[in-house]
Amino acid sequence: MTHAFIVDYRKRSTTAGQEVAVPVTVVEVPPLRVAGARVYARHPYGSRVVAEVWGSGLVEELDRRIPTHPASAPAALEQFGQTAGDEVRLIVHTQPQLLTGVPSKTPTLFEVRVAGEKFDERRAFALKQLGAELSADALTKEGEFVDVVAVTKGFGFQGHIQRWGVKLQPRKNSKHRRMIGTLGPHNPSFVTYRIPQAGQQGYHRRTQYNMRVLKIVKDPRSDPITPQGGFPHYGEVRSACIVLHGSLPGPAKRLLRFRAPIRSRVASVEKVDLRYLSTRSKQGA
Repeated sequence: MTHAFIVDYRKRSTTAGQEVAVPVTVVEVPPLRVAGARVYARHPYGSRVVAEVWGSGLVEELDRRIPTHPASAPAALEQFGQTAGDEVRLIVHTQPQLLTGVPSKTPTLFEVRVAGEKFDERRAFALKQLGAELSADALTKEGEFVDVVAVTKGFGFQGHIQRWGVKLQPRKNSKHRRMIGTLGPHNPSFVTYRIPQAGQQGYHRRTQYNMRVLKIVKDPRSDPITPQGGFPHYGEVRSACIVLHGSLPGPAKRLLRFRAPIRSRVASVEKVDLRYLSTRSKQGA
């Protein structure tokens, strides 16, 4: 994270239209590569795959995740273009070999749904994207909103006080101080989920809604964004990145997933007036 000076775009804010300092998060977003495509058909017991094709030119790092699939023959591609179904998805994978701050070079493989009104257009689009790269520009633009799906920092098994922030018991308590006073009434005679108890804290999947995209940097070499000495616990940003207003869950090197906002109520989106983005050292130097 770092900080930036922007013109406050929030109309109901007391500082609307004024220059304010805000916290921002820099997320490195190397392009995704399309490895294959699938057509799904709905059945009484869920969706089933009715057609699948794989592209050519798959990267060697994909062997770390799955056995490399050979490129589909022209006959298979033609059959895929004629298969009827209800949903089209792209099989995409990340390219961690393009990053320097992430030690793991094993790609993450997942599916992305292709949106659109006509099924034939979605199927044709999937065939066209085989083997291609999908950059962040295909998902969002500067000034728009995105939802971020992440996994929070894990703290392991923690007690009542640390996990829920409840008050300590009085000093003269005869049993424990770092515990709640009661597990609930005698009737009904069971412990409800509302009672704060010890257990797992953190390492949960969470979704951050409506994160504003302040800036998209395609080439950090021409538009430097890394602070002096690098980002703490990460390093230097060398590929394309996105600057978001606010903070995100999870540690510095954990995978994030962006998607189109599902709760956005903004009719028109304007580009944010970004005056200054700090690149000063975050290590006190």
